[in-house]
Amino acid sequence: MDKHDNSWADPAPAGLVALAVSCFCFFALFTERVTGNAAPLLGWWLLGGFVIQLIVGIIELKKGNTVGGNTFLYFSAFFMLVGGFEQLFKFYLANSPFVLDTQIDGWAWLCLSLALWLFTPAYFKSPFLLCVIVLILDVALPILALIDLGIISRQLSYIPGWLLLLAGLTGIYLAAAIVVNDTFKRKIYPNPDPLMKFTGRSYQREKKIITE
Repeated sequence: MDKHDNSWADPAPAGLVALAVSCFCFFALFTERVTGNAAPLLGWWLLGGFVIQLIVGIIELKKGNTVGGNTFLYFSAFFMLVGGFEQLFKFYLANSPFVLDTQIDGWAWLCLSLALWLFTPAYFKSPFLLCVIVLILDVALPILALIDLGIISRQLSYIPGWLLLLAGLTGIYLAAAIVVNDTFKRKIYPNPDPLMKFTGRSYQREKKIITE
């Protein structure tokens, strides 16, 4: 009798590709390779990414990946869903006498930046390139927050723009490495080991003592 493996496959590559798409699009917007008239199309691309990252986040949590699952979930909600609808809404109101106070976006991005900073040590145990992506976003997102808060000039948007492009390129490569290496069951594309390697057995013992 054949035995079927009912375990979930790794959905992270799809989430990384969705992240890369948004990073590429924001790079084009922030470096003025496209005009503001691209905003509604960007909104739809972000909403597509929301669907992917929501599914990825849920599956990662199902697989027991606390850090990846939670990160994909709040990225799907705020970076993708809210970001997508905001692009559509801002474009709709572009010629309206109603003026939005976009500084609220800065406060939201500041909160998300702080959350990502505090999550970052957990990524030291993740694949090295995934940690690199997080470290790049650790720099890019606070700059965007400061721009929306009006603390630094919007003319500096090209800085997070280029950082997001770098994050997107890294995400595409990592997604390909995971898919191709898993398919061939060997390292076809180099995928460096995590920065930190430890089993966490002492933590598990302490956790067991606390819960008993």
